[in-house]
Amino acid sequence: QVKLVESGGGLVQAGGSLRLSCLASGSIFSINVVAWYRQAPGKQRELVARITSGGNTDYADSVKGRFTISEDNAKNTMYLQMNSLKPEDTAVYYCNLYLQPGHDSTRQYSYWGQGTQVTVSS
Repeated sequence: QVKLVESGGGLVQAGGSLRLSCLASGSIFSINVVAWYRQAPGKQRELVARITSGGNTDYADSVKGRFTISEDNAKNTMYLQMNSLKPEDTAVYYCNLYLQPGHDSTRQYSYWGQGTQVTVSS
């Protein structure tokens, strides 16, 4: 089955940078939507950034100008570049894909990674 594995999280000082990666493995016919979500302690999970197959991108207001979402289809890898990090960015970050799997390309499914912890210290 399709699996997503996030990496790149860790502890960083305020003002620093991190790049999160999401590697998709398994049989994939088409990736249609790539998104990053995050969930901070005591808060709801929120959409951070999203890119569609048409190339349109959306960002949460809180991260505009600081975060950049991108994808490398040849490597089946998605990225979230995070610059000028703030303590309020501390959260577990999740990769989310809407894709058509190779075993049944007529259907679209949503897949989630296990999450990676990002902690920003002041």
